[in-house]
Amino acid sequence: MDPIGSINIKKDSTFAMLLEAQRRDWPILYLEQPDLYVRDGRAYGRMRGLTVRDDPHDWYALTSDDDRPLAVLDAILMRKDPPFDMEYIYSTYILERAAAEGVLIVNRPDSLRDANEKFFTAWFPQCCVPTLVSRHRVRFKAFLEAEQDIVVKPLDGMGGESVFRIRMGDPNTNVILETLTLRDRRMAIAQRFIPNYTEGDKRILLVDGEPIPHALARIPAPGEARANLATGGTGKGVDLSDRDCWICAQVGPVLREKGLLFAGLDVIGDYLTEINVTSPTCIRELDTLYGLNISARLMDVIAARVADRKPPM
Repeated sequence: MDPIGSINIKKDSTFAMLLEAQRRDWPILYLEQPDLYVRDGRAYGRMRGLTVRDDPHDWYALTSDDDRPLAVLDAILMRKDPPFDMEYIYSTYILERAAAEGVLIVNRPDSLRDANEKFFTAWFPQCCVPTLVSRHRVRFKAFLEAEQDIVVKPLDGMGGESVFRIRMGDPNTNVILETLTLRDRRMAIAQRFIPNYTEGDKRILLVDGEPIPHALARIPAPGEARANLATGGTGKGVDLSDRDCWICAQVGPVLREKGLLFAGLDVIGDYLTEINVTSPTCIRELDTLYGLNISARLMDVIAARVADRKPPM
């Protein structure tokens, strides 16, 4: 995960998972991305024992400090936030070596590489508004002319970073597209603008392909086109609609097949906009609003998968 000393435990889904694992008396070992390495084809890590407390002033303590093979672990939760850069990809290679020795990795390393959170929606066009992925400004301009009002964003961002809305005739169109594509050298994604965003960008969490029956609708701040909580949006609990459930039924089985045991769908109005698989959030908000324990559902799945992997005594 990212450095535990810098998280906001009130909103941090990884912290919710840690609390649940500790409630089950599971020993927790903590690693950051630089702690992973490979020696002679075997994956290792610098591991520190971790205990957590639901206290905003004193929420963790690290104890032991030891380099050990990752294969000593039953399961590893990969919860490193984007950017999804080459260092992240190298980390998935290391985790894949651990998986080859029988460790359950959540989410599965090769699927983390395959399922780009913006691009992966292309596998479910029936759930989406018109969408373009390209590096060429001329194609984005043609897409804008066809749709009149679009949202463009990088393929590797998070938290609403570098997300732009462009309407036909916007004098900033050229500079936005130049910046996003690095003058036709970098892929970006464009989607038709969905006016319902003012009603909330819904985050729907799925555990082993099955949706939690409530979502967190992130409402944009006044004057803000982005609904992300990181950009000042506020969260409101909503029940899943029939359309939401249909989208989950389209996506969920594919997530399960790919070993993406914990994922977050972003839905605006009736349309899927992103499939978050690296470190989806909103567990703590939904737990608080509805008296849930989403982490318990995930830990039940992990425990069952680990039990299936172990040989009988």
